[in-house]
Amino acid sequence: MKLPSQRDLFLATLDAHQKIYETSRGLVGHRLLMGMPTLLLRTTGRKSGLRRTTALVYATDGNNRLVVGSNGGARRDPAWILNLEADKDVEFQVGVRKVVGTARTVRTDDPDYERMFSLCNKANRGTFAKYRQRTTRPLPIVVLAPR
Repeated sequence: MKLPSQRDLFLATLDAHQKIYETSRGLVGHRLLMGMPTLLLRTTGRKSGLRRTTALVYATDGNNRLVVGSNGGARRDPAWILNLEADKDVEFQVGVRKVVGTARTVRTDDPDYERMFSLCNKANRGTFAKYRQRTTRPLPIVVLAPR
């Protein structure tokens, strides 16, 4: 029997975290994974039109929430970034509170990018900086603004 890889175990943990968050309707999961603040981002699939949910570590910037399209430092943006490019209308859930909002992608040429990246990196205990070192792809930041 082949043992699962460290990456497989990590992905399974993330999946379980999201399922717990969703199943408990937000009562459990906001800070489940190593105590980092986590939200559920709901987007519409750009090809399928289906509702997609992704658990993401976030930072707070005023009334907005910030998330990073790190994809673990992979060469490609995560699918949810591509979904947001097709449809900026989102719902995000912080704990039990569901918020209807819009998403705006911030790229590295934005003068506020580094300040926002620093907030996100702090919320994720320095992991986003490590992901940024793994890839040549600029990591987009998404501002989730309540409507």
